[in-house]
Amino acid sequence: MLWGAVWYRSRTMTPAAMLKRLPTDDAVVLFIDFSQLRQRHILQLLDSATVGHDPEYQGFVQKTNFDYQQDLDTAIAAFAPTGKFMLLKGRFDWKALKAYVLSQDGKCLNAVCKMVGSAPDRRISFFPLQQNVMALAVSPEESAAERMSAVSRRPDTELPSAPLWMTIPPSVLKSGQNLPSGTQMFVHSMERAEGVTLWAVPEAQGFSARLSVRCATVEDAVDMASKLNKVTALLRELIEKERQTPNPADLSGLLTAGTFHNEGQKVLGTWPVSQALLDNLLGGK
Repeated sequence: MLWGAVWYRSRTMTPAAMLKRLPTDDAVVLFIDFSQLRQRHILQLLDSATVGHDPEYQGFVQKTNFDYQQDLDTAIAAFAPTGKFMLLKGRFDWKALKAYVLSQDGKCLNAVCKMVGSAPDRRISFFPLQQNVMALAVSPEESAAERMSAVSRRPDTELPSAPLWMTIPPSVLKSGQNLPSGTQMFVHSMERAEGVTLWAVPEAQGFSARLSVRCATVEDAVDMASKLNKVTALLRELIEKERQTPNPADLSGLLTAGTFHNEGQKVLGTWPVSQALLDNLLGGK
């Protein structure tokens, strides 16, 4: 039993295993491999962004000895209607984290720590799922993090082998809320999707953004690929009518460079992501 406990705590949790602990109903799921982005110097761009110099964040770093720039390796998060649920893999000073919670009038019991966030309905809870894995939740529910202590019986999900990916449920596509300007037409073309996955693949000159849309039938996939290509062409025409050209450093360059086709019941798409666009998005330029 002792050997089994040591093995459980020391084994590596894969993204697929972590996903099975998240409440994913109607949730956008985001995965980030910080260790890979760190190797490609992408995280250095974030250092000039607001979060790195925020006094509250700097105070948290000083009191807990935790800084995502150095200590976080991977993160997977579910943004659900009931709250935000995250599994974070990295290096944690659990004693310092507990002391920080207590200093903020929070409490820790049986390894589960709880505290009130920036608003009364933002209750933060977390616990060590493993020595190097934190289960963290921000929700109106006081002990929401404990929902990640159990493993779901959902079938395995095919996940991209990429440092950054996102899955979007049909409910979010149909609502179309909180979408970046210029993307609404594309999302409208995918309203009949059964599931959408986006991921980024590192390349010599920046990244390539990929899309996979699961459709109910082959006919739906053919129709969706056609609509996405038409929307891309229409966006290029609208920009040309304004006597402008797509800019690789903003979304106009990204969205007008997309290509789409179907493979059976799936629609696959690709957009080139330039280094200039990364600089603007991550560096806040």
